[in-house]
Amino acid sequence: MLKITRRAALSVGAALPLVAINRRPAHAAEFTYKMAHNTAVTHPLHIRASEAAAKVKEGTSGRVEITVFPSSQLGSDTDTLSQLRSGAVEMFTLSGLILSTLVPVAAINGIGFAFKDYGKVWEAMDGVLGQLVRSEIGKRGLYAFEKQWDNGYRQITSATKPIKTPEDLKGFKIRVPVSPLWTGMFTAFGSSPTSINFSEVYSALQTHIVDGQENPLAIIDSGKLYEVQKYLSVTNHMWDGFWLLGNKRAIEALPVADRLVVETEFNKAGVLQRADIAQLNATLKGKLQAGGLTFVDTDPAAFRETLKRAGFYNEWKGKFGDHAWGTLESVVGALS
Repeated sequence: MLKITRRAALSVGAALPLVAINRRPAHAAEFTYKMAHNTAVTHPLHIRASEAAAKVKEGTSGRVEITVFPSSQLGSDTDTLSQLRSGAVEMFTLSGLILSTLVPVAAINGIGFAFKDYGKVWEAMDGVLGQLVRSEIGKRGLYAFEKQWDNGYRQITSATKPIKTPEDLKGFKIRVPVSPLWTGMFTAFGSSPTSINFSEVYSALQTHIVDGQENPLAIIDSGKLYEVQKYLSVTNHMWDGFWLLGNKRAIEALPVADRLVVETEFNKAGVLQRADIAQLNATLKGKLQAGGLTFVDTDPAAFRETLKRAGFYNEWKGKFGDHAWGTLESVVGALS
């Protein structure tokens, strides 16, 4: 027969409160999610995401608590995408061009010189093209929020020479994100593109692993890339946006009412962030010039013609397929 000594009984009794300790406090969140992104705390994306997270907590009476992690704190873009898919991270903002390593058609908004202005961007991404991409994202176990966030038109910076014409890109060592579309486009220009995660861009420029990079003005500013670059060429060569992605299981686990609050607040935040970027871009030229960058005007038509002659558009039409390419051209007009 098992005998329980007084000491053993006390030990059991001492262990019992641990059950209570491990229970969720009465007012604790039922769903605690992590949201990751790669921009600085001063970037409009972080500011609006943090506001949305606070509104979600309020709107769900504390049932849903979302903590926002900026500046690639949880890992590089590719690492965090893996975490999102596994459920270690529940929400993540990611460029469609990087997402294309998993969802190829997500890169289609980055076709060089496709969108002449923001009117065409949002017509496409809030319309038929965005719907097409969201559908494909959903097939990969992810959830794409309805409103895409703005990353902006991309510009080229250089530490060695101003980029004025397509010929200036020949042999140019440029950092590009981890995406075949970026690599393909700069290869078509005769450049030497190197794929590097954003968290390593500053050091790569500082140590001259590459001589230049390309990013929207807000990223160039918040990442302080002007400290290690001399020239900024206004090319508007790509428009890039952030998809707000969710782990599909985590999003669908939310009660319907709470999920609606999350979707509503983050979609509203995305639209507000677009306006923030527009306002920010209007003031950034002077700030970046004061930081030491020399602005260089370019002729986008010359760059576009170079891509056309190199077969870039025909190549990517073949990769995306007639349906996706036709969806893009239905908004922006003929490209190839």
